[in-house]
Amino acid sequence: MESQVRIVSTKKLLPNQKQFLLNANFSVLEADFVKIELKKFSINNNARFLIFSSQNAVDSVLKNSKLEQLKTKKCFCVGQKTKTALELQGFVVQETADYASELASIICNQYVEESFTFFSGNLRREILPDALTLAKVKFEEIEVYQTMLTPHIITSKPNGILFFSPSAVESYLQANNIRDEICFCIGKTTAEPVEKITSHCIVANQPSIENVIIQCIKYYSEV
Repeated sequence: MESQVRIVSTKKLLPNQKQFLLNANFSVLEADFVKIELKKFSINNNARFLIFSSQNAVDSVLKNSKLEQLKTKKCFCVGQKTKTALELQGFVVQETADYASELASIICNQYVEESFTFFSGNLRREILPDALTLAKVKFEEIEVYQTMLTPHIITSKPNGILFFSPSAVESYLQANNIRDEICFCIGKTTAEPVEKITSHCIVANQPSIENVIIQCIKYYSEV
């Protein structure tokens, strides 16, 4: 391994997360390539279950005036961290999955007669709503946050890039190219746009920031 590996993180890391990379003797440049803006929204509260596909949706719902009423409904969510965020606020999580496609499969196979409120963002993918529509599952979708791209020009070519969402990939490519850098992605969905550009793509075993960092350190320790 060369003396110092240069890593770009497309999301500002927590101090302990960044420290793992620094302890591995990496130089780390971090910036938020996407910005989240929570939206005010109204809800009729008629559906039996709630669907959260991200922690951003949880953050937005926590600011809603009907929060206590919403807490009486059980939740379906994508991601362990979304599940944890909901449970810490007193919500009961009925079903969870690592990917929206997996959650859609659970709903369409086991809960097709139920009704749902789906809290989403403006750049959400079509997988979940398309699957529910196809299976004729009754759901209302409410946009509760917006994701805005905030590109940054990287002047010094990195060895590796950490990506945590498809939006961050899009934002990075607005100002930079990907050539032979190794791209470490939080999940299959994030890896999809990267794999159209390069074969140098490593997907985390678990969709967490920590696992992306582990995969990065592991890769360069074996080079």
